[in-house]
Amino acid sequence: MFKKIGIYLFLFFLLILINFYYVIKTNAIAKKESEIKRVLNEIAQKNNGNEQFNHSSSPFVMGVFSTDTELADGRVANLKQFFRKYHSPLYDHAELIIKVSDQYKFDYRLLPAISMQESGACKYIPSDSHNCWGWGIYGNTVTRFESYEEGIETVAKGLKKYYLDKGMVTASQIMARYTPSSNGSWQHGVNVFLKMLE
Repeated sequence: MFKKIGIYLFLFFLLILINFYYVIKTNAIAKKESEIKRVLNEIAQKNNGNEQFNHSSSPFVMGVFSTDTELADGRVANLKQFFRKYHSPLYDHAELIIKVSDQYKFDYRLLPAISMQESGACKYIPSDSHNCWGWGIYGNTVTRFESYEEGIETVAKGLKKYYLDKGMVTASQIMARYTPSSNGSWQHGVNVFLKMLE
């Protein structure tokens, strides 16, 4: 009889432990979702435009100008301020993002906007993936990069080749292929983050 009581007590405490584990896990998931919603709500007051990415936002230059003075690119400061606000590891890579955006002739805000929508600017990514853009992540497949630099270069080149060069130049057009299962929230989020970076 004492043996049965011991077994029941053991099972009772085991169920309590399992229940406690699931409560903690559910709390962590709810906290993560709450943080994402907070960020989106914080910026949702901005207009939702239909941005185009088939041009560079590099500074406009008329004619040839020669001087010893070096002008700072305001886009770097803009990106760094944005990444600092969201505690993103991409802060140290703002110059590279602008460089590859100019190289592939698209709006420098596109890579940061997609990273915000996909991962909260790299806060929620598969471990050791350096993949802030959800690039090649579906089902059990996870594309991993050796570094953020490799991720930036690869995603920029891929966006140019597989999307922009194929005429997909708005967030809604990119969404149709990038994340076809989205109900439109992906496009909305990307456009909101683009507006934040204006």
